Amino acid sequence: MTTPVPGTVRPRTVADRPGARRRRRVEAAWAYGLLGPSLIGISLFLVLPILVVLWLSLNHWDLLSPMRFIGLANWIDILTDPTFGNSLAVTVVFVLMVIPVQTVLGLVIALLLSRGLRGSWFFRIVYVVPWVCAPLALGVVWKWIYAPFGGALNALLGTSTEWLTTPALALPAVAAVSIWSQVGYVALFFLAGLAAIPSQVLEAAAIDGASPWQIFWSIKLPLLLPTTFFVLVTGVISSFQAFDHIWALTPGGGPDHATDVIASRIYLEAFGGAFHLGRASAMAVVLFVLLVVVTVIQQRWFAKRVTYDLS
Repeated sequence: MTTPVPGTVRPRTVADRPGARRRRRVEAAWAYGLLGPSLIGISLFLVLPILVVLWLSLNHWDLLSPMRFIGLANWIDILTDPTFGNSLAVTVVFVLMVIPVQTVLGLVIALLLSRGLRGSWFFRIVYVVPWVCAPLALGVVWKWIYAPFGGALNALLGTSTEWLTTPALALPAVAAVSIWSQVGYVALFFLAGLAAIPSQVLEAAAIDGASPWQIFWSIKLPLLLPTTFFVLVTGVISSFQAFDHIWALTPGGGPDHATDVIASRIYLEAFGGAFHLGRASAMAVVLFVLLVVVTVIQQRWFAKRVTYDLS
């Protein structure tokens, strides 16, 4: 790069010409015009609801009487409420039950399906069907399966276990349903990640004498980190917000609040009879902040370990 001599005029470049500046303005206008519908949608259906919930968390409102500003009273109430603390603990335990199991199972299923065995297309469909079904409908079906008398599971095991009314068994039972319904979704993405791995890399490793386990551990698993990151982030967010099938299986929070996850607690506060919209909004904000923190932690952990270049 040359330094201009003092007193000389820098030659006008192509970017400085009036036509180029006008073209850049037109391109920027087109870009903002094309982004406009998406920006409007994000503003109306994401940013605005968040602001409304934040405002409601500072007010007392029961849908009938006029809204009354009470400041941080709702926040103080929920942060000192042992019931809400129990919901937080139950939700964290539920997530810890679901995420590791469904991630490992999804990876194992994807590895089996990626072998291209005859009839594997049928199992791809079977594994994905529970994910595309309505969670509430799945909850109703599994409630019959878990029924102590006449239920399919007890008939298979030859017992009469109270799966959904025993506090120690209720949360693992609903977690099993969540895993069963989400494992096909996880396997689908891992299968796509395996298909994106260059075959030349795997063939070169096999020629060099690497065992199948070494190929998986040293090649496939590191190259699947972007997929793992996506699966974990979406899975954690989904598990923290789980509601439909849990409510269908154990309405009202289950026995001794054993399945009283945050989403159920928010619903009960808002529409369970007392209509505490302010408290429910404060709980929703806590859930939102918790999800942001967990997602940032995951992003920071994967940031230095993920590579998106598979060439």
